This record gives sequence, C-alpha cells and structure tokens, in this order.
Amino acid sequence: MSLDLYCVMGNPVAHSRSPWIHARFAELTGQTLHYGKRHIEPGSFARAVQTFIDEGGRGCNITVPFKFEAAALATHTSERARLAQASNMLTFQQGQILADNTDGAGLVVDIQQGAGFDLQGRHLLLIGAGGAAAGVLGPLILARPASITVVNRTLSKAQTLVERHAALAALQKTELFAHDLQGLDGSFDGVINASASSLSGADVPVSGSTLKPGGLAYDMMYGPAAQGFLSWARAHGAVPRDGLGMLVQQAAEAFLIWRGVRPPAQQVLTELRALMNS
Repeated sequence: MSLDLYCVMGNPVAHSRSPWIHARFAELTGQTLHYGKRHIEPGSFARAVQTFIDEGGRGCNITVPFKFEAAALATHTSERARLAQASNMLTFQQGQILADNTDGAGLVVDIQQGAGFDLQGRHLLLIGAGGAAAGVLGPLILARPASITVVNRTLSKAQTLVERHAALAALQKTELFAHDLQGLDGSFDGVINASASSLSGADVPVSGSTLKPGGLAYDMMYGPAAQGFLSWARAHGAVPRDGLGMLVQQAAEAFLIWRGVRPPAQQVLTELRALMNS
C-alpha cells in the first residue's frame, strides 16, 4: 500500500521542522503518511506543485517566498486565504487545488493559550505587510483587540493590507492603522514581528519604545533566527516569545484539514522544544 504523500515547499527549506512535526502527529494519531521537504527555485513553484501532484501528493505546506503564488495557483480558496491573498497550505483533491491559510489560527492559539496573553482589548503592532503578515491579520482581528497598527517599510503595502481587512475590523470593532517605519510613535501591549528581519539577520526595524514594559514581543521566526529579536525584547523589559508554538499550532490545523483528526499540538511543542534545546 502506497503512503499518502505530503511535503513543505519553500526557499530556504533545509532548516524546516515541519517533517518532524507531521511525522510525530501521524505517530500519535495512528495516521500513515510520508511528509518531506522540497527546496523550490524562484520561478519554478507552479511546476514543482504539478510535479508533486503527478507523484501522488495529497497536500503541501508553503513557506517563504511562495505564499502569494500558492494562493494564486488554487482553483478553490478558503475565506481566510482569500482575505490574506496568501496561502500556507494546499490540498489536492480530484484535480482541484484547494488553498487555505492556517498561520493566523496557529499564531492566535499560541499567543492566547501558549503565552497566556489575552488579545481582546489590546493595542497591537504588526511589523511587516508581506505574506506572513497577510496570513495572520484576519485571525488577529477576530480575537478583537482594540487596535492593530500595521507598520512596513513601504507604506502603500501596509495601507493595502489594512484596506482589505477594513470591513472585518469594523465588524469586530477593532481599529486598524497603517504606518511606515519613520516616525512611528507610541507603545503597544503586543508587538508581533512578521517581517523578514530575523530571517535575514537584520536589526529589529522598530524602536524599543514601541514595547510596553511587561508587554508581549512575538517573533514568528524560531531557533537561532529569532534570538536577536528575543534579546532586543528582553533588553526593553518585554516578555519575549518565538514562533515555534505558532509553527506547531498552524501545522496541527493543517493536519486536521488533511486527515480529519486534531493532533496533540501542545505535547508535540513540548517535545520539539526539548529536542531543539538538547
């Protein structure tokens, strides 16, 4: 009997923990599958997806820089992926390509349950306006914070993202603002880094004054890439958290969609942290 095939596609992808996570999910839930990783060169994403489908692939996770391409490639798109215009997972069924985005669900669960930080009524700063930020803004709004400010080097990208989410924000009574990096003023209960600064080893793109003492400082990156941001957060009196919990929680949501069973994400996160720290 052939195994159901899944994978993660991205560039870079060698560091990805997704194969270990999904293998552990499968072990704990009694599912039989194989999950690999594929390094995709720029300009070859659509071809790589078709190749995987031809090989019998059932679904794949998508990481940088292909989340916008994944959404555009789909024949059917979930509401959250449509709002984000970015997808971090594809499902292949009966000749159709189904796009969804579980990043925001994973982030919100990890912040509220993992970090014990209630988002409702808070003032949040979201750094970045690319695929990572687009994937989480909708679910963050649904958690009903008082406001979310999207800050980005290119103001027009932040404005476009905010405008696309304006109707949802109005329903949730959440104020949305767009800002560029220059002249950003005020401090926030929570600062979420969805930019590529950690991945590229660059400095945190906002001032430490944006952090309230005791507030949450969350980097979507994890492992060595996140250490600069976490050190910056500690130095300014904030509570630092990396994105490992988000990684596991978004994977659990994808696993549920693919396999119809929710895996024990918290157990797997605990095991993964211990593995990475050993």
